[in-house]
Amino acid sequence: MYLLLTALVLLLASCDAQNKSFSPGKVWKDNKGTHINAHGGGILFHDGIYYWFGEHKTEGKAGNKANVGVHCYSSTDLYNWKDEGIALAVHEDTTSLLTKGCVIERPKVIYNENTGKYVMWFHHELKGMGYQAAMTGLAVSDVATGPYTYLKSINPNAGHWPVNYPDSLKNDTTTEASFEKKWTEEWRQAVKDGMFLRRDFERGQMARDMTLFVDTDGTAYHFHASEENQTLHIAQLTDDYLGFSGVYARVLPGDANEAPAIFKRGDKYYMISSGCTGWDPNPARSAVAVHPFGPWLSLGNPARGTEEQVKTTFHSQSTFVLPVDGKKDAFIFMADHWRPNNAIDGRYIWLPVTFEEGKPVLEWHDDWDLRIFKK
Repeated sequence: MYLLLTALVLLLASCDAQNKSFSPGKVWKDNKGTHINAHGGGILFHDGIYYWFGEHKTEGKAGNKANVGVHCYSSTDLYNWKDEGIALAVHEDTTSLLTKGCVIERPKVIYNENTGKYVMWFHHELKGMGYQAAMTGLAVSDVATGPYTYLKSINPNAGHWPVNYPDSLKNDTTTEASFEKKWTEEWRQAVKDGMFLRRDFERGQMARDMTLFVDTDGTAYHFHASEENQTLHIAQLTDDYLGFSGVYARVLPGDANEAPAIFKRGDKYYMISSGCTGWDPNPARSAVAVHPFGPWLSLGNPARGTEEQVKTTFHSQSTFVLPVDGKKDAFIFMADHWRPNNAIDGRYIWLPVTFEEGKPVLEWHDDWDLRIFKK
């Protein structure tokens, strides 16, 4: 009887310990009682389960490098997460591009219905090269939680022009050497006109902060900050999601957007992104289009609240917008409150997305749950 009562007490305690709401910015523990380690992440919903993939950080400033790999968690309710372990591990082999100490950021996973493969793409910088490589890496698995097999890292769309790039600019000879100073009006116009696009035409384009989006017809798109982070590229993937089709568009040229997060509401596509200020937060941006390739119309800062909240996007940077299964027009804005001096202590800012006059809106909630969304 004593053992039975003890077991019942432990069970009730376990139930009480379960998360029943979101508390943005607080320590968020997994089923093992450890703060979730999935930064810059994204979520795949498949067969009734949410899978959260993100950067596994370690302690201190050095923890911003890929010392472990990509972590995976699973959940059926979005509040409580089971640690599924490392989905993609870095190698000790220094001849591999995925060697320990490289940079892996913003991993995203999508599922290909035709091949049955889980496909992961991520921003990949090579060890010892800072952010010069600006590549995107690819890994695949037969199982959602992994392990994922690393295949390659590339600079995408080598030898291909964007579908919306005019012929009149393809032979422009303006280069960086044409300017004595950067950030002048003339320099900015040259960037907008594709100076870096032309520079990288043969070797392949830069691909830094990125996300993936699968449309309702199964077409997958790879959104990434390119052209020295000054212009976003939206690239259509091949049918198996394992490569770039060569069909892509330049978006908001010269506006310096990064951290793109994409979602679809009705027949329109929405994007929430940030400016380029490193680890420091800045005002979010939002935009809308009727096709992933655009044109995209800027909608301004979606954040509402105090001056401090608005100018820092609640001290966070966007990483993903999650559609909530079973609820119409219900979306969760996922963002990171980076702590670069102790990377492992980064926090998660999850907030509901509402709409005002066709524009996405983000407002702070100390504590909230899915009942905020209508069914």
